[in-house]
Amino acid sequence: MTTASAAPAPSATTAPAAAQPLLHQRGAEIQHFGTVKQLPIALSHDARMYACQRLNRLLADTQMLYGLYKKHHWLMRGATFHQLHLLLDQHATAQLAVVDALAERVQSLGGVAVGDPRHAAEITSIPRPPNGVEEVPAMLSRLLEAHETILGDARDAARKVAEQGDDGSNDMIVSEVIRTGETQAWFLAEHLVDTPLTQVSRTAPAYPEDAAARG
Repeated sequence: MTTASAAPAPSATTAPAAAQPLLHQRGAEIQHFGTVKQLPIALSHDARMYACQRLNRLLADTQMLYGLYKKHHWLMRGATFHQLHLLLDQHATAQLAVVDALAERVQSLGGVAVGDPRHAAEITSIPRPPNGVEEVPAMLSRLLEAHETILGDARDAARKVAEQGDDGSNDMIVSEVIRTGETQAWFLAEHLVDTPLTQVSRTAPAYPEDAAARG
């Protein structure tokens, strides 16, 4: 007659059950994306719902911009490698802070922030770059185009959330998204000016008085 074997007794090297992490747990969503819960912040449901939609769109685009900055930081080439390698990483760090500010603003309004990069990729308006390495001017141009897309959307969103009385979202978009983006776009654009490095151009006078002096 066969008898069931008894469970092995805990060994001296096995942690007690009370210390064991409860692994591999799954559960149902407790709040769906695209919904807002009620919070006592004196702002209407419709205003918070609209703000969360606009903020999540900016959040998805900013996550893609952050990814572009890291990609180009890693893949930088050429004579300006060192300065651009460092600059793009500085910009990426600043954009990551913007990502966090946008996500926390969505949560503070009772919404659900776009938290998964795969979800962000589904709703972003920033074009996907090639998987390989582009030439440096193309890298910088791609970053500038992403900035312009985000800044245009941010300006429109800032105006419209303010019209609905959401001063907090307006302030965050202006101070975090717009001002950071404007400064970074300026720094990038100056790297695309085709200017001589060791000798001034003699093809045309820079100022009218130069022409008169040569006359």
